Amino acid sequence: MFNAIKHKIATLLSDFQYYLARWKHSRNLPALEGSDRNILNTLKKDGVCVTTLADLGLNSSPELLKAAYHQLSQMENPNNDHLDERLPQIYTVTGLPEFYAWGVEKRLLNIIENYIGLPIAFHGVHLRKDFKSKYQFGTLLWHSDAEDRRIIKIFIYLNDVEEKTGPFEYIPRSLTSLFSWNYFRLYYKLWKSGYMGINDEQVKPVIPKSAWKSCPGPAGTVIIVDTKNALHHGTVRTEDRSALFFCYTANPPERPDLCTQYWDDTYHRVELRSASDAVKVST
Repeated sequence: MFNAIKHKIATLLSDFQYYLARWKHSRNLPALEGSDRNILNTLKKDGVCVTTLADLGLNSSPELLKAAYHQLSQMENPNNDHLDERLPQIYTVTGLPEFYAWGVEKRLLNIIENYIGLPIAFHGVHLRKDFKSKYQFGTLLWHSDAEDRRIIKIFIYLNDVEEKTGPFEYIPRSLTSLFSWNYFRLYYKLWKSGYMGINDEQVKPVIPKSAWKSCPGPAGTVIIVDTKNALHHGTVRTEDRSALFFCYTANPPERPDLCTQYWDDTYHRVELRSASDAVKVST
């Protein structure tokens, strides 16, 4: 009992310090252009903003795509057709300059800092291939991420994504606002699952399927999402899907141990063998 009370007090103190730090940093947030402020406002409302590389207009996008398709062509065949649960194939590409350069574009960092409300950390990039599946498991279950109190992840589709390719799907934050009945019902179900995720049938009685937001789109679609506060999942697919995943949190995050996967050896890590292996980053 004493340890539980001690833990609760420590948690409340940590939360107070977090909100105080956000309030202090609010006067130092970078200014945003009009289109970037629209992205920020959409994130604050729904927890998700869908755009495209073309609409973002970042200078490093062409080199990013060129490098992404090159690395995608180098992925080894996982030989997993016989498995009922085909786990995604993930390459860590943070060490390659084209991916890092896009991830630290100043306009992008300014948007994210304004949303998170604190100095931010860019943790890295995964190149990820998700395979066809017959049922929900893993990240196909509805879940929220745990690296920090606010997390921004950016997904970039590398192939056209429609229903058969398993688009990203989420529930708008406005439907699960903190302390709402929907919030408690859904997160109680998550808690009962050990935070491993819940399936469609568990979500439907709380939030009807008609309110779920699916995000199909052509190659180059960009999904900016707070994966902590927007309940989300990938959907069951009959065709493979490839995408890039960028990860950002406050600096430092609440759970730094969960962020190391973007640069350590958790997944196959692609490193430059020599300078000639890299496609030069445009300047």
